[in-house]
Amino acid sequence: MEFINGWFAERRITEVECLVPDMTGNARGKIIPASKFCKELGLRLPEQLFIQTVTGDWPDDENIVDPREIDMVLRPDTNTLRMVPWAADPTAQIIHDCFLRDGSPVDIAPREVLKRVLAQYEQRGWRPVVAPELEFFLVKRNTDPDYPLEPPIGRSGRPERARQSYGIDAVNEFDPLFEDIYDYCESQELDIDTLIHESGAAQMEINFLHGEALSLADQVFLFKRTVREAAMRHDMYATFMAKPLENEPGSAMHIHQSVVDATTGKNLFADENGAMSEYFRHFIGGLQRYLPAAMSFFAPNVNSYRRIARHESAPINADWGMDNRTVGLRVPFAPAHAMRVENRVAGADANPYLALAATLACGLLGCIERIEPRAEQKASAYELPFGLPRSLEESLRNLDECAPLQMLLGERFVRVYGAIKRKEYETFFRVISSWEREFLLLSV
Repeated sequence: MEFINGWFAERRITEVECLVPDMTGNARGKIIPASKFCKELGLRLPEQLFIQTVTGDWPDDENIVDPREIDMVLRPDTNTLRMVPWAADPTAQIIHDCFLRDGSPVDIAPREVLKRVLAQYEQRGWRPVVAPELEFFLVKRNTDPDYPLEPPIGRSGRPERARQSYGIDAVNEFDPLFEDIYDYCESQELDIDTLIHESGAAQMEINFLHGEALSLADQVFLFKRTVREAAMRHDMYATFMAKPLENEPGSAMHIHQSVVDATTGKNLFADENGAMSEYFRHFIGGLQRYLPAAMSFFAPNVNSYRRIARHESAPINADWGMDNRTVGLRVPFAPAHAMRVENRVAGADANPYLALAATLACGLLGCIERIEPRAEQKASAYELPFGLPRSLEESLRNLDECAPLQMLLGERFVRVYGAIKRKEYETFFRVISSWEREFLLLSV
């Protein structure tokens, strides 16, 4: 607490945003005066926070958590203390962990789920290293949900129409916005690296420097909030929907991952000759076997599955290949110390804590069970059959039938997550789309 007091005093902090990442990966919590925060550690929030759906509803079975709507005790993680760079007055933000009154962690909190998986690595003397790559679209302000999204107006005064993959001038169209994003990220010590224009109209990608999994999940969580805020200040939206535009590719969160010896730092994915190690093969084997069961964490929304399509820069199966962007599991050419696998399945709409927890859990199960991967895919994997679920409903069924993954992520968490996502699916299924009105109204 002494550290926080000093940090606040040095920066003349007047307000504090107390953040808790919810099940969708958005920020919940409280905003309180800095003076009150320093005096009253141990904020309270109801456990029901973690069972609210993306539409603000509740699962049909609310007894999946304590029906009394008990309070959780929030404890700040000082490693996450940062400024809110866009605030008018000096404002701090800090991510909190959630505990029950007996001091035990709330096991359905997404941050705790990731910690649970990382603890399994720690017990074995291993440490995951990850580097997310996050894609997103810039779009015009859209206040009518029935109206399709459109690319925003850039410096030229014209919207982007053609695809501009890796286009430098296309990125420069939005220079003022990206200057703000970089300034905001620097102020928050977010370790972003490369900015590129992706293949969609006004679709961008930001790469993060590799690092420890919990820290990177925190950074992705804060980055998405930062980009949305910066975009609105430039009269546009930034969206991390997996498939926001009908005729454009979807947005992914590619996850580069490796595992090192926690003591020596040696990359366990490479053997003495710099080739793929047995450990690495088993890690890939685990990803191949368990990705279909973990799919709802990589594709958590009904919209997510529109991205999983042939020839749309998104994988349709869990095959692996060297430097092959058509597979779900790409192994880039790299020296031994940087040997890694890129999980290309996750969408940009995934909760970063749960996506990292799920991919690391799948790989770990492969190492525990010594699962050998299928043969390397050396051609286009788009010509192969679909090997991943095609809907949220199918993904949740797969998760229900996978006891090893449930044990690793936490059985109560999986039960709660499934109830939330089924409620979201049922809410969506009640909506009658414009396609149905156009083609079925007078034709059936």
